[in-house]
Formats: sequence, C-alpha cells, structure tokens
Amino acid sequence: MQRHLFSSAFVVCLLIQCAMAENWPEFRGPRGDGQTTADLPIKFSATENVVWKTPVIGKAWSSPVVWGDQIWVTNAMKDGHKLWAICLDAKTGEKLKELLVFEIAKPQFCIDYNSYASPTPAIEEGRVYVSFGVHGTACIDTKTFETLWTRQDLECNHFRGPASSPIIDGDKLILQFDGFDVQYVVALDKKTGETVWKHDRVIDYPKGDNGDWKKAYGTPAVVTHAGRRQLICPSAAATESLDPKTGKRFWIAYHHGMNAAARPVYGHGLVFITNGHGAMIAVPPEGTGDISDKIAWEGRKMTPKKPSLILVDDMLFMIKDDGVLSCVEPKTGEAIWSQRLKGEFDASKLRQSATIHQ
Repeated sequence: MQRHLFSSAFVVCLLIQCAMAENWPEFRGPRGDGQTTADLPIKFSATENVVWKTPVIGKAWSSPVVWGDQIWVTNAMKDGHKLWAICLDAKTGEKLKELLVFEIAKPQFCIDYNSYASPTPAIEEGRVYVSFGVHGTACIDTKTFETLWTRQDLECNHFRGPASSPIIDGDKLILQFDGFDVQYVVALDKKTGETVWKHDRVIDYPKGDNGDWKKAYGTPAVVTHAGRRQLICPSAAATESLDPKTGKRFWIAYHHGMNAAARPVYGHGLVFITNGHGAMIAVPPEGTGDISDKIAWEGRKMTPKKPSLILVDDMLFMIKDDGVLSCVEPKTGEAIWSQRLKGEFDASKLRQSATIHQ
C-alpha cells in the first residue's frame, strides 16, 4: 500500500475477506504479525476488487479492526478537537454508529504527517477499545454502543502526535506512552479502565535531555520464549521486555534511534526490532538486565523506519520507506533478494498463505 492510502477520506472494504476467515482484532492482525489465513485478492486498486467504499470526513492514519460482521475505525478532525469511533457493517459498508468519544478543548500539537487518530483500536467479543494517546482511551460496548469507561489522565507530551496502538492481553489493556517528556508502559483493567501496573522507562537516552530523541510510536508484542511470556516494548534508543502480569522488567537491549514505530516480530528464537532510524537488531529474548551484548545480528541496509516486518518460515520480509522490498535470512541477516517498487511506503505488509501482498 502506498503512503496514506487509508486516510479517513474513505474506508475501503479490503479486510472483509479477513472477517470471513478470522477476526482482525488489533494492529497487525490476529497474532500481531501481519499474517492471515484469509483468501485475499492478489491485486487491488481504487476500483479493482473493492466490495464497497464508505466516505468518512476527517483525518486518521489508524487501521480498521474487524470482529464478526463489524468493522471499527477511529477518526478525528484535522485540528484534533473531535475524536470519533465509527462502526461499519462489514458486508455492506453501512455506517452503524458514529460515536463522538472525546471533545478536546486544547489538543496537543500534531505534525501534518501524523494525525490525532493514528493508534489502531483493539477489539474482542462485546467490546472495542479506542485510544487517542494522551487525549483519551475508551472502552465501548459493541452491541449497545455505550461508552463503558474512559481515561484522560494518562499524561505525556507526544510532541508530534500519538501513534502507539493498544493491545489486549488477558484481562488487561496495555498501552505505551513514549513522549518528549515522560516514557512509560501502562496496563489497565480492561473491564474498569483502572490501572493495574505502570512501568516507568529506565533507558539511557542519547543526547541527554533532548526530548526529541526520547519519542517513540511503537506497539508492544507478547511472545513466549523458553516458557517465559514477555511483553516486548520498543522505544527510542532501546527495547524493554516486561512481565505482562506485573510490569517488572526482564531485560533491555539498546539499538539506538528514535521514533520507533514498527511492531516487533518473534521467530527462530529471536525478536526482530527496528529502531525508527533505518536500522534493526535480532536479539534472543532471554536473560535479565542489559542484554545488548547478546544481539545475534544488526542490519541497516534496506531496513525500514516505519513499516513492520513479516517473518515467513526462513524468510524475513521488509519494505523500506523509499520503496525497496527485500528478504533476508532471519538467523543471520544475510540478504536473499531485493526489488524496487514504485512510490514510497509507510504501510506494513500483509501475508496470506504463501504470497506476500503490499
């Protein structure tokens, strides 16, 4: 997908096949890795293989989530004063509900490249969770469209706008706030919205107090390695592994960079992490403390700044922001092939069966 194809000028039904095969509950899909068993079209455009198209007024870079016959998206006015959650019928595109979740008198500054509705929602049976970063997080009943709880006291200065997406882990909703001023990960009770635990980042950021080097927009991922469940939380300069139950840190791995946005991927006993500056590391998620000296390999050539990775068997696929699609060997980082595509890319890839789709 080329840059900003899915702004809120309209919502296009390309994920309807995903809904028919399996739900698409959060950023990067059922397993958070961009893969699906759905039967997707090989090609699509503004008109080709489009089932329906529904106009939506506003500006939002968030992705849709799907549960059963509902598609949910977030939306915002360009100035950030009004923030919505929108429910669509997956089969017809009919707008079932347009819920004004928050009205913000004084929104934080947001660069034009970003939007006030960039975090992707998280959805499960009966509930959808929408986050607009510091401007508010809410839980909505997907049957009655009633707002069940809200939080607007989770503070940070995004400086460029929010983008980290919430994820559901058991009875918790987990969010990252990596701002110009403060950086932390928080777990909320998904039924009540109350804080279960909060982990304040302990990272040696470069350039001292320059907050621009502390910002990040990543979404965490839960992995199990050697029997230990871990919450992998990318940030500027480093990535932390936390205990999902308590928020206690297991380990930290430094990779430098800032503005990290891609979701980590796990496989072959390694976690693959990009740093937002066109570099990445592969690290075995084991041990405690600083494990930076345990990094298996580092890569910079052809590495994306924003798009997330796809791991398929013994192939790690990535698309660089300037349009170079490449494949590397995941255990070593050695290049297998690369190909230049047309245009520039912010969007992450989606994998169906054995075919990689853009």
